[in-house]
Amino acid sequence: MKSLVITTALMAAAVTLAAPATAEMYLGNYVMTMPDRRDFHTWVWSVTACVPPNSITNTPNCVHVLTLPRPIAKAVQSNADAPLVNGQYTLAINDPFGLRCGDIYYGPTIPTHDVYTWDANTLVGSMVSTFDAGCDGAPGGTFTYPFSLSRM
Repeated sequence: MKSLVITTALMAAAVTLAAPATAEMYLGNYVMTMPDRRDFHTWVWSVTACVPPNSITNTPNCVHVLTLPRPIAKAVQSNADAPLVNGQYTLAINDPFGLRCGDIYYGPTIPTHDVYTWDANTLVGSMVSTFDAGCDGAPGGTFTYPFSLSRM
């Protein structure tokens, strides 16, 4: 009986402390760095397991991302699931303040649909931001920005 308890405890510790499979990222908090985007925010991503509503089990090959802007001014938290397909995570967010026009702090903003895709191993990827109308009456368009994630 004693060896069963010890074996069970060791197995639980091994599962809990084990590194993720090579194609999955660790759960935890990350700093998201996007140096080329015209924005005054920095972002923290809180990455947890995907758990469907009314379920007690995690969805395999998926992470749930809560985005936390710093500062909160003209930015919103968002959260969504990012499925893992062929070693790449994909996260889609509708950002009501995505495109900044004029004065970066006080100027108008335009909603965007942002799709983040990143490599599960390197934590490097790109965000494709699309918008229906641009700044100052310009037509809609798409911008692509590289980004990286660093575990905190």
